[in-house]
Amino acid sequence: MTTTRPAQPAGGDAAPAPPATSPPTLRPHAGRGVLLLIVASLCFGSSGVIGKPAMTAGLGPEQVAAARIGIAALVMLTCVALLRPSLLRVRRGQWRLLVAYGLLGVAGVQLLYFVAASRIPVGVAILLEFTSPVLVALWVRFVRRVRLPWPMWLGIALALTGLAMVAQIGAGLTLDAVGLLAGAGAALCSAAYFLLGERGVADQHPLGMVTWGMTVGAVAVCAVAPPWTWPADVVTAPAELGPWQPPVWVLLVAVALLSTVLAYSAGTASLRHLPAAAASVLALMEPLIATGLAWLLLGEALTWSQVLGAGILLGGAALVQLTSPRKQPVGEPLPAAD
Repeated sequence: MTTTRPAQPAGGDAAPAPPATSPPTLRPHAGRGVLLLIVASLCFGSSGVIGKPAMTAGLGPEQVAAARIGIAALVMLTCVALLRPSLLRVRRGQWRLLVAYGLLGVAGVQLLYFVAASRIPVGVAILLEFTSPVLVALWVRFVRRVRLPWPMWLGIALALTGLAMVAQIGAGLTLDAVGLLAGAGAALCSAAYFLLGERGVADQHPLGMVTWGMTVGAVAVCAVAPPWTWPADVVTAPAELGPWQPPVWVLLVAVALLSTVLAYSAGTASLRHLPAAAASVLALMEPLIATGLAWLLLGEALTWSQVLGAGILLGGAALVQLTSPRKQPVGEPLPAAD
């Protein structure tokens, strides 16, 4: 990241401007990155448990997604504009990345996942989406030409195997071509979320990037499910969430603030401390967290095979974290690829 020096004053008698000081270099901290990613996974993992009662009450998946991203975008845009408006400044060359991040990493993942889940079993849709670590690793290896150690590939395989066990992939499998293509598209968009996020935070504040990405994603999703099409009687009706019966609109606000604003902010900030390949695999905690919350709040009990799969998943994620290449400090050039 380059630093622009201020122009020198005109005229020979004017005192020279003091030398510009470079912003402090951010030193990546793996522990901080892991903690941020755990927070993001907890928040992302809660989205299904919070959103499912809203859909059970009568909202469509695309309407829940539109409410989630739309409310989150309004909240973030308002708060950042009032408290830190400088973060909304975007150079002309950054818009292409921000638009791609919003369309792929925000809107694309959620919309394509819901399309897949409507046509194929949810477990298969989740597994397809969370093959993104493999796509990230392939991108890092063959596009960036960075050699990845073999234990990292073993960790990816273990994580995906554990995920398949947690999601109970083998039960009642019915394949649909459109559903499979949508699931594969969700995986591509999820990989783009990590790769674009890692690139974007190198010269832009994570909060500003997430705010604009969320805004772009909200415009895209609300074009698919405009707010005026949401049934008002369903939005104000009570929903079943464990022992509670909150109105549907409360769930929509909760999924926007907790599962979106906080989740994307923490997840994007973690990419300042972790490589994309490692972060994308550690994010495999999300389906495990979602399954646990569903067990606690929705009565969806875990089986022994799911518990075993959870252990394999976390073991694989830990192996990837231990063997991934070290993240370079933001502001310093990356080393040449092998």
